Amino acid sequence: MRKSLQDLLCQLKVSDEFKENIVHWETIEEKEAKTVDFPESIHFSIKSALQRRGINSLYTHQREAYELVMERKNIVAVTPTASGKTLCYNLPVLETIIENPNARALYIFPTKALAQDQKSEMNELIQEAGLNINSYTYDGDTPANIRQKVRKAGHIVITNPDMLHSAILPHHTKWVSLFENLQYVIIDELHIYRGVFGSHVANVIRRLRRICQFYGSDPIIICTSSTSANTP
Repeated sequence: MRKSLQDLLCQLKVSDEFKENIVHWETIEEKEAKTVDFPESIHFSIKSALQRRGINSLYTHQREAYELVMERKNIVAVTPTASGKTLCYNLPVLETIIENPNARALYIFPTKALAQDQKSEMNELIQEAGLNINSYTYDGDTPANIRQKVRKAGHIVITNPDMLHSAILPHHTKWVSLFENLQYVIIDELHIYRGVFGSHVANVIRRLRRICQFYGSDPIIICTSSTSANTP
C-alpha cells in the first residue's frame, strides 16, 4: 500500500537515521490564491479560449506582468512552481501579435524537451483561440525543409541557448524577418544560467541585442524562474 505524504513525514520525524539532521520543522499554512479580472485590453478570442479551459481570472502576478510588459518594461517573474508563469509572457506576446501581425517573439528554454512542451501548450492555446499565429521550435531536430519556413513565417520561434549561439545569430542575414520585427525575448528557467554556462549565455544575449539594434529593433526581455532562493 502506498503511504500518504503525511505518513512519510511522520516516519521521517521518528527515524533515527534522519531526525538528528533536522534543525527546525515547521508546517506553512496554505494561502488562498489572489486573483483579479482579465485586463480589458485582452483580445476576446484569448479570453474566451482561457475561459473554455476553466481559467476565469488571472493571478495578481500574471496581470501585473501583463500590464508592465504592455508598457514596454522588461520584467523578471519569480514565483513558485505551477503558479502560471507561462501566461506572464504568453498573454502579452499573443496580444501584441494580434494587434501587429508582423510582430515576432523569441522564446529561449534551456532544453529541447522543455521547448517542445511549451510549443505544444502554446499551439493548443492558439488553436483554441482560433488565431492565425505560427509557433515553431528551431533546434537540432528541425528538418532542413522546415527551417526556411520558421525563419520567414514564425511569429514565435522557440529555441535554446546553444541553437541561438550556433545556428541563429551567426546566420542573422537569413533571419531578417525575425530581427527586424522582434518585440519580445523570453528567457525561461532563469535560475539555470549560473556559473560558466550562465556567463556564456549572458554573452549570447548581448550578441542578440546588438544584432537587434543593427536591424532596428529593441525587444522587451521577459525572464521567469520558479527558484527564489539566493544562489551564488
